Amino acid sequence: MEFKGHQKSSFIDYPDKICTVLFTGGCNFRCPYCHNSDLVNNKGEELTEGIVLAYLDKRKKMIDAVCISGGEPTLHRGLYDFIKKIKDKDYLVKLDTNGTSPDILKKLISDGLLDYVAMDIKAPIDKYNKVTNTDIDINKIIESIDIVKNSDIDYEFRTTVCKELLTAKDIIEIAQYLKGSKRYYVQNFRDGATVLAGKNKFSSYDIETLKKIEEQIKCHFDTFKIRS
Repeated sequence: MEFKGHQKSSFIDYPDKICTVLFTGGCNFRCPYCHNSDLVNNKGEELTEGIVLAYLDKRKKMIDAVCISGGEPTLHRGLYDFIKKIKDKDYLVKLDTNGTSPDILKKLISDGLLDYVAMDIKAPIDKYNKVTNTDIDINKIIESIDIVKNSDIDYEFRTTVCKELLTAKDIIEIAQYLKGSKRYYVQNFRDGATVLAGKNKFSSYDIETLKKIEEQIKCHFDTFKIRS
């Protein structure tokens, strides 16, 4: 398995753990607000599996977990075997996913290879194709949500919001659908040169509006936070 990026140490990607973050190239979504355009287009440095595993061997006493992000990691055939190798080294494993591969997600969870899942929820069900700019099977998203919610592992759902694609009503609708989940995070859009559609195309919410939304939906979750 190959990777397109590596953040050697992170204190925020795995709750209460020090982790290293690996980024896979390629994605089956084309969300225009995505800030990882290089990864979506499969660009970036080349990191082989051997290099990564050697790094993990050296850092065993300093890192608790490995976060596999992207891009979309479940597009890679070697994902299962790679995670198995990480688990054999006694690391915790977190997977970031868009939920389009429920079969892979279910197998990884049922085989005890994941400790934490972060699933991106892009939009209300009826707006998924528009926001992701992709013709997708929405039933796979629904299935993945159910798999994650009903699993025994730790997890979070998260939605990146910008004013041009998601209304306040949309955010509330997503929260209603996810009601009863452990964690839900709303991530405010940040503009920049790496945004897929280009800079100055989308805008973030003002914090006052997000706080009003928070008051309406935070009761639905064990933990709710706005990330800005």
